[in-house]
Order: sequence, then C-alpha cells, then structure tokens
Amino acid sequence: MKVAYLGPRGSFCSVVAEYAFPTDKRCAYDSIIEVIEAYEQACCDFALIPIENSTEGSVTMSIDKLFHDSKADVVGEFTLPISQNLLGHASEQPLELIYSHPQALAQTRNYLRAHYPYAQVQVMPSTSAAAEFVQQHPERPIAAVANYQAAEMFDLEILAENIQDSAQNTTRFWLLGKDKQRFDLPVQGQKVSLALTLPHNLPGALHKAISVFAWRDIDMTKIESRPLKTQLGQYFFVIDVVNNKENRSKISFAIEELVTLGVQVRVLGDYLVYAVDEV
Repeated sequence: MKVAYLGPRGSFCSVVAEYAFPTDKRCAYDSIIEVIEAYEQACCDFALIPIENSTEGSVTMSIDKLFHDSKADVVGEFTLPISQNLLGHASEQPLELIYSHPQALAQTRNYLRAHYPYAQVQVMPSTSAAAEFVQQHPERPIAAVANYQAAEMFDLEILAENIQDSAQNTTRFWLLGKDKQRFDLPVQGQKVSLALTLPHNLPGALHKAISVFAWRDIDMTKIESRPLKTQLGQYFFVIDVVNNKENRSKISFAIEELVTLGVQVRVLGDYLVYAVDEV
C-alpha cells in the first residue's frame, strides 16, 4: 500500500502518516496540490492532507482543491496535538533569525515576540526545511520552530519546548481514498462532511439548509463558506455533522430534504476520527 502525504519527512503530516501507516510505503510531496493530484492520478492508494488548525483555521488550499478539482472521498480523519519547539545549537549569542513554516510562526507569534523581540523571522517551505537549514549553519545564531522529530532527525538541541501560544493547538488531517481502513489508534468519534451549493433563487437558502439538521437534532460541528470561483458573492459551504447510530438515517433524510430545496449536495466523506498521540 502506498500513501502520499504533505512532506518533507519530519513535518507534522509526516508524523501522522508514520503513526497511521507504519509498515506501508510513504511518499512525501512538496505541496497539498501535488498530494491530491498524486491520488487522482492513481500514483498512491491514499493521500493525507492537513485540513484545519485550531489556531490558524482551515487549510483553504485543501478544501478548494478537493471541491473544485477532485472526486476523492474522505475515509478517515486524524487529530494531532501540535507541540512547537525552538531548535538550534547551544550558544551564548542572542538569536538573530528564527526560521519556520508560516503556520508554525503564526502559532508561536506571541511567544517569539515576548522572548526574542529582536530576532527576525524567516519563512521556510516547512518546519523540517527550517530545522535542516539551522543544522547546516552551526556557526550562526539562528534557530528553527519545529517538532521533536525534527530535533532528533537533524541533531538539534531543544532551546525551548511547547512554545505554541495555545495549549490546545491541534491540527486535523483528512485521509483520502476509496476504502475505509481501521487504524490501531483511539477513536474520537464519527463524522459526515458535506459540500453544499445553494440555489440563487431561494430566499433564506442558508438558513433553510442548516434547519434540516437543526430540527432533526443533528449536531453540526463546523460550517464554512468558500468562493465558488464563478462570480463575486457566490459560495459553497462545507459542513461537518456528528454521525452515530441514531443520526445515520437522520442524515440521509436531511440530505434528501436539501435536494428537494434545490441544494446541490456532495458527500465529501463519512469517516471515523482518530487521535494521534502528542509529539
């Protein structure tokens, strides 16, 4: 079995891939678009992509690519508590530059401002790339924001640990594929994700669409709008709802009601949510 994921090795997506597919072939790609296209072109059996971070919000590139250019199904979700750390070489010199991926820098913004106000931040393609760059320049007063795996991989010291601004910093990852797999990880729940395109001639269309879930007591955990890329002011909506034995038939009836309202419905996935240990 072959799994494509957003790399490089040592990234948080890489960590999830290693937990979920420890004995399978894992192939890193440089961008989310490349990961999804690898799946669409049958270069892999599964594709793993980040979908949302609790601090920085949705990964819009993942959502847009799935909706506009892919027919892939979501067959699993993984949640990973994110621990960001400052990695570097022991030195008495004050840090001048701190490197990392934009998401990691955003998640540690307040800490870096408070503790390293005179250090400039530099964007890198990934946290792993940042750690590797710091490893290659031991003579310079620089550091990287990355995870524990990157520290081990590139033999860097942890200058400060758990520097994320939010203690509850967590990222969701979606697994794309054809067949559902069971993983040796704790199950947190089950969800159904839908993409809705509302009719333009239906007054109160969004309210009516949401109501089909509300009056059936179906818990909605997320709703988000994204541009349809047609014209200004037109959107599609991504909705996550809780799925269980009680809700399964209710969700089917809710989808039928949406269709009668003229709403275009795409079921992105019906999947289990797994928890990955903190790293």
